[in-house]
Amino acid sequence: MIYTDEQKKNYRLKMDFNNMMKSFVGEYGISDAEISSLSNKIAKAHKAMLEKRANGKMDWRDLPHNQKDVVADIKSYVDEVKGDIDAFVVLGIGGSALGPICVQQAINHPFYNELSKEKRGGYPKLYVADNVDPERLSYLFEVIDPEKTLFNCISKSGSTSETMSQFMIIKELLEEKLGKAEAAKHIVCTTDIEKGNLIKIAKEEGYKTFIIPSGVGGRFSELTPVGLLPAAMCGIDIELMLDGAGYMDELSGNENIYENQAYMFAVLSYIALKQGKNMSVMMPYADSLKYVSDWFAQLWAESLGKKTDNDGNAVYAGQTPVKALGVTDQHSQVQLYTEGPFDKMVVLIGVDKFRRTMTIPKIYQDIPSLGFLGGVTQNKLIATEQMATEYALLKSGKANMTITLPEVNEFTLGELLYMFEVATGFAGELLNINAFDQPGVEEGKNATYAMFDRPGYEEKKKELAARPEKLEKYIIG
Repeated sequence: MIYTDEQKKNYRLKMDFNNMMKSFVGEYGISDAEISSLSNKIAKAHKAMLEKRANGKMDWRDLPHNQKDVVADIKSYVDEVKGDIDAFVVLGIGGSALGPICVQQAINHPFYNELSKEKRGGYPKLYVADNVDPERLSYLFEVIDPEKTLFNCISKSGSTSETMSQFMIIKELLEEKLGKAEAAKHIVCTTDIEKGNLIKIAKEEGYKTFIIPSGVGGRFSELTPVGLLPAAMCGIDIELMLDGAGYMDELSGNENIYENQAYMFAVLSYIALKQGKNMSVMMPYADSLKYVSDWFAQLWAESLGKKTDNDGNAVYAGQTPVKALGVTDQHSQVQLYTEGPFDKMVVLIGVDKFRRTMTIPKIYQDIPSLGFLGGVTQNKLIATEQMATEYALLKSGKANMTITLPEVNEFTLGELLYMFEVATGFAGELLNINAFDQPGVEEGKNATYAMFDRPGYEEKKKELAARPEKLEKYIIG
């Protein structure tokens, strides 16, 4: 499904950043002059974004436009297999897990797996195995039938220890139960077209394979088969999601930051960070958008948390993402946000039109503290509580902004995710850091390999052996 130009305009996201500004929140806000002073830096960053895209260094920017054949292949495969399976299990970690979880929660029934297959439209249940806790995978086998399950192993390199360990366990289990030839029908791989272990294994074993474009990193991969296959396998309209991302791509090409939500989000975050607001709280006021915060947390933290800038200077850049959910966390975190330190910016995410309406009955009219709710919809209640939190932050002088989706659907979700991706890339340019590597993550991976005596990591093993010995006086218990 594709929207008309008029429909796209009706489904455009709205960003309200009044409460980020000094004229609203006072001393700890941002002035128009501070934004204007960045004009040269903004122009330079915009130019760099264009150049990197043209030179193939931002291949994720083209994903909304160049996957017609990929989408056709995914949809054909889903139609072929969905009737034969009851469960689809994603084996992945990081962006390979957070993206599919985010999209599933946003678009499908919140209790999707509890619905009958008929009510799921004939699509399988979805499970995401994103950790190596031995209990997690073991318990999963108690609720699925491997003979009626399709396992999607997602790893670009095919050397991701967590994902590949799960794959190895499942491969052996399937082959013991079903035999080698039949087991191969229960595994589908999403990986690089030629590099790494997984593509070699897939070719040798005859597994169905989908390709992650070589220039797209994990946290930017939701709009590749990494996210599109699990979404389509659960009946989500992936063409419409890509259409929404494409619309945001069009809007994000505008150099005028007052007309470009992605750029403005990055600019405001950059200034806030320079002011000492080293935390960014994301607080959706919709259960459907809860895991957008989790997905964004990886994107923002892994992209912008860098020790050195592009010139080799130690800068220790980054803004810590914090996850919250409205209204749930009004009763746990908002006290800190309103009366605590001025070290945070808060991003509220609202929805104009929910997919369901729930009216509170007119009972207990004789109890003033309850009677006022009678006849009110929960739709109005959650919107009012969002506005109340915004006001409480404003009154406390705490910087906040609101992003509003007209409604939650594939198109608006595609817009939102793509907007945050562009904002992340642009923020990296403003900070003069590489937003597309993750050396800190690699250090932990390499240490793990060394401790397991993986060949090629002997020097890292020596380095680990030389670390300070722990002292008993600093250990209790």
